[in-house]
Amino acid sequence: MNFPLHPQAGVCLHLSSLPGAYGIGEIGHTARTFIDTLAAINLRVWQFLPSGPTGYGNSPYQALSTFAGNELLLDTDNLVELGLLPAHAAARLHMPAMTHIDFGQLIPRKHAMLAEVGRRFATHARAALRSEFETFLQQHDQHWLHDYAMYRLLKTHAGEQPWYAWDAALAQRDHARLQHQCDRHRHELEAIKALQFLFSRQWSALHRYATEQGICLFSDLPIYLSLDSADVWAHPELLLTGADGKPEFVAGVPPDYFSSEGQLWGNPLYDWDYHARHGYGWWIARLRHASSMSDLVRIDHFRAFESYWSVPAHASTARDGQWATGPGDAVFDALRAALGELPIVAEDLGIITAAVEALRDRQGIPGMRVLQFDILNDVFDRDKIAPNSVLYTGTHDNDTTVGWFQSNDAAGARATIIERTGGQPATIHTDMIRLAFSSAARLAIAPMQDYLGLGSAARLNRPGTAEHNWCWRLLPDQLTPTLQDSVAALVSASGRDHCN
Repeated sequence: MNFPLHPQAGVCLHLSSLPGAYGIGEIGHTARTFIDTLAAINLRVWQFLPSGPTGYGNSPYQALSTFAGNELLLDTDNLVELGLLPAHAAARLHMPAMTHIDFGQLIPRKHAMLAEVGRRFATHARAALRSEFETFLQQHDQHWLHDYAMYRLLKTHAGEQPWYAWDAALAQRDHARLQHQCDRHRHELEAIKALQFLFSRQWSALHRYATEQGICLFSDLPIYLSLDSADVWAHPELLLTGADGKPEFVAGVPPDYFSSEGQLWGNPLYDWDYHARHGYGWWIARLRHASSMSDLVRIDHFRAFESYWSVPAHASTARDGQWATGPGDAVFDALRAALGELPIVAEDLGIITAAVEALRDRQGIPGMRVLQFDILNDVFDRDKIAPNSVLYTGTHDNDTTVGWFQSNDAAGARATIIERTGGQPATIHTDMIRLAFSSAARLAIAPMQDYLGLGSAARLNRPGTAEHNWCWRLLPDQLTPTLQDSVAALVSASGRDHCN
């Protein structure tokens, strides 16, 4: 599926936020149940955050690999069904339903469980499953899987230190040392690869199920790679790094409405000359992989393709950066030549210039609008929102609509919001959703917290902070029949209740 041809409505809920018995959302039964709910109330698009394996801080935007899946999201019950995990071992992972993920408890418990699954795969995997695994290896091992498995193995043996803190020979990928590690730990490497195979298998089943139910899966692709990742360790040539693998300049954004100091992300910057010389092959492989897992892909921080904020690596804030020229049309022309029509949406928030808008429009890529940012602007006009766009009440980086409204104490701000939504304080979340749905944008999305009318305690992320993010969870009894009827009525009244 490419961008909707007819008006559609959707929800943003990260996979980890799904309810379930095992401490974190999983890509099994609870995900399928959620899809059933979306189909019943005609929310035809499910948007979620990046699904790669996370490191310190649990941010989906600082993944350990751009191609691997987050093993923490593996469906525990399916592992039992496959005979790879005893039922009593799964029972040890049971955690009470809570509104937030307790990563401190979850990670060591689930990692121990997954280690057992990896060990048992060699002895308990049935012949048909083993045959599927061999095919998976043939498809992915040389491309990314072996590098990822080596990286995870060495990172574990180094006490989870980043690769640039490892023994120099391993950090710099000395062939003889890597081969020695490979020979010595081949069973551990196979276990890591087996978990990725199981993730891919479970994900494919979920994607098929969503397609059967008429639900579009809408994924998110971070533009930058985490410095501590398998990609950067294995392919430093993709990036502007020194001989030691460390960047001289890093990514971020200048001061904006999220932070007066800007945001210093610390990700290494791309060597765009290298990518151009190699026909943007890595980007083609990356988008091919992302679009095989979902129907629509949001590219985070799209504006960096036109120009990006380059900050000296030693800087303490992003204020000290400067703009540098990105690849522009060339990368999208190469992607389209290789993949055909591009199923992408541009995250074009922040400091957006006419040149960024021109690039987006030349490439025919839908952009984004966010009501929390726009509604208080003097020039706000719902009727001027472009059809070729995604309109949000708020995003994963915003406060919930209720929290945003309640904390908005600027003179006259609340009155203006009420006037422009035609609503009232007690129903502001519903009123903002109704406003989004009534626009011409062909896709209108609200975070699940806004459908539920939750306050700031349910906020998923606070940009510029490192703690207490990415942990909000949906409780199993929150999607009540009354709420479902209310959402279905909103969708129907806006004419967004038909399939493409």
